[in-house]
Amino acid sequence: MPVRTSSRSWSIYGRGEIAQRYEILGRIGSGAYADVYRGRRRSDGLIVALKEIHDYRSSFREIEALQALRGSPNVVELIEYFWHEDEDAVLVLEFLPADLAAVIREAKRSGGIAIGEVKQWMVQILRGVEACHRSSVVHRDLKPSNLLISADGVLKLADFGQSRMLQENRLMSIDNESGVQDVQEHRSDQQNAQGLRRVNEDDYLKELYGLKAKNTTYDSDKEMSLQDGDTSCLATCSTGDIEVDPFKGSYYSYEAQEDVVDESGALTSCVGTRWFRAPELLYGSMSYGKEIDLWSLGCIFAELVSLDPLFPGTSDLDQLGRIITVLGNLTEETWPGCSNLPDYNKISFGKVENPIGLEACLPSRCAAEVGLVKRLLCYDPASRATAAELLHDRYFAEEPLPMPPSELKIPSNKEEHNESSPEAWADYRDMDSDSDPDEIGNINVSTTEKAEAIIC
Repeated sequence: MPVRTSSRSWSIYGRGEIAQRYEILGRIGSGAYADVYRGRRRSDGLIVALKEIHDYRSSFREIEALQALRGSPNVVELIEYFWHEDEDAVLVLEFLPADLAAVIREAKRSGGIAIGEVKQWMVQILRGVEACHRSSVVHRDLKPSNLLISADGVLKLADFGQSRMLQENRLMSIDNESGVQDVQEHRSDQQNAQGLRRVNEDDYLKELYGLKAKNTTYDSDKEMSLQDGDTSCLATCSTGDIEVDPFKGSYYSYEAQEDVVDESGALTSCVGTRWFRAPELLYGSMSYGKEIDLWSLGCIFAELVSLDPLFPGTSDLDQLGRIITVLGNLTEETWPGCSNLPDYNKISFGKVENPIGLEACLPSRCAAEVGLVKRLLCYDPASRATAAELLHDRYFAEEPLPMPPSELKIPSNKEEHNESSPEAWADYRDMDSDSDPDEIGNINVSTTEKAEAIIC
């Protein structure tokens, strides 16, 4: 984690190649792993967002994902990027002035969101997620503040710092003169003949950071991680590991948990923002796929129609307790094989005889809307509806139809806010994992009124 000696990140201001092309207008967001600036392209006056990422693995992931998704209408556009040895990556992104979190905040003040507007937001989110999954990109941190909105009502997925490509190997073209790495998928033998070569991520990072010297070993887990790849989120993530920042979770932010991959290729379970984190991750799964994004979608849709977060857990245990209070206990009947989750036998909840149910959480919503959320918030990941399937749900074909994007109500521009107003950026702060069984010991933890957890 970088150590800042002042509130201003001097590295981006001192980089001539960026200053020649962009005028930096000021910082608009900040987090533990990135700073975001509003800028103006000198050649044509285009307003952009300059995202300076202080973690090179996150830089790799975000560039890789955005290049794989280039041209997707509902994914933020990567215009270009600057990345050289011994310097932070700076991504030049299209500037989008609002996000879905601001839409929800404004709707709470104004009395709600029209059904036609809700449908249009949902359709655009689904198109963005479908594009990701079709390109084998798992976002892993979907939440309202990462769904950015243009002035003309186009919603786009952003903040891919935690994303993962499902393929193990990538093809990358290397510009030796500029030092810029262009991450690409394998598309044709002709491309391969033009200089693309197969490398894996660790080889790429070695090359980028000059780690090829003789007798130099590269242990990515030791060098990159605060967590142990063989343990779960409950056992490894604590608030002491994460920088407290009033801008965490904000526009173009990076609210990362270091990702770990062990020798077998298993992923860390400590990803995403707690309120939107799938149960399998909360129980320590390190073998998951696109389905974790689908659970996040269900939480987002529930918040969009109710204007309140569905599962606002204050810790991982409380998060599980809230989910179980609504959906009932996680058992082999609800998800065959769940007892094999790493932490399933370490945490037990009292029997919830009468779960609240999603209908009670969304009391003023129609059966079609509740049904849409139900199709996503299933314990069994294999039972969750895909984004492609939901785009064909009859809910979107019934009156009122989705409102045209140009008619959507867009909140006031976020560019009006600045670092002196941290409350405007901090909706999702303090949502990182903060429960550690090693510290808690064998105690009963009251998580909700109806669910009690015992850590064994």
